[in-house]
Amino acid sequence: MRVFITGASGWIGSHAVDEFLAAGHEVLGLARSDASAAKLLGKGVEVLRGDLDDLDAIRRGAESTEGTVHLANKHDFTDHVGTDAAERAAVQTIANALEGSDRPFLLASGLAGLVRGRPSTEDDASPFHGPDSLRGGAENLALSYADRGVRVLAARFAPTVHGTGDHGFIAAIVAAARQSGTALYVGEGSNRWAAVHVTDAARLVRLAVEAAPSGTRLHAAAEEGISAKEIASAVGRGLGLPVASVDPAKAQEVLGWIGTFFAMDLAASSEKTRALLGWEPTGPTLAEDLAGGGYFA
Repeated sequence: MRVFITGASGWIGSHAVDEFLAAGHEVLGLARSDASAAKLLGKGVEVLRGDLDDLDAIRRGAESTEGTVHLANKHDFTDHVGTDAAERAAVQTIANALEGSDRPFLLASGLAGLVRGRPSTEDDASPFHGPDSLRGGAENLALSYADRGVRVLAARFAPTVHGTGDHGFIAAIVAAARQSGTALYVGEGSNRWAAVHVTDAARLVRLAVEAAPSGTRLHAAAEEGISAKEIASAVGRGLGLPVASVDPAKAQEVLGWIGTFFAMDLAASSEKTRALLGWEPTGPTLAEDLAGGGYFA
């Protein structure tokens, strides 16, 4: 299969590229910079130059391949409106390009805001609809094409997709601890985050594109939930810093933008994903990655 991947040089995307290539597939990767293009070319990936705002390039990539994996996102937490609008436009463009083709379209989604008081499951529909909602309502927009000749797959990634080289949420929590001199958690710290190693997440993406039926919601969560207090304690040990609670009302002021996310309860089950794909995570746990010291170098 020849697969088009947006975000191909990014954190999850670069590992997904490796997964597809190792399984004998061909990859067309979207690259917005010379450095990204060189990185992909070095792996034997065909490069399509463009970015998330280049909808013509995204359309051509989707039309010219046998499947599309959309992992790119601006992740600009200072401009939620612009980030969500770009995500919705890209998803709309890909879905329109694939309509009636029966080709797979996997998009990255998230676990935030699905349910309260329990781990979310693959049966929980996203409550976000329309352009003004979280992620521009992209998951529901994409899934609406499942009965329009597109094999749509919504991959909901754990809030921490961890591993060596991670520059995501855990890296931000470590940076906030360095800056404040204390490894902080919010309130009681009993809220939990699901977690998955990046290699396991990448393998799930490949398995889904190869075999998952249209309309499937998938949970890339190897660990159902690790408490925020446990995460902060591991960060404190790694940095040699004290661990303490911060008042929820002051979380964003003290921790910055990551304070909002670190206060969320984002536990999730992946039982149905494992049964459907035969996916069994084998990578290090979050605790093992934190104990390994890579986040503190």
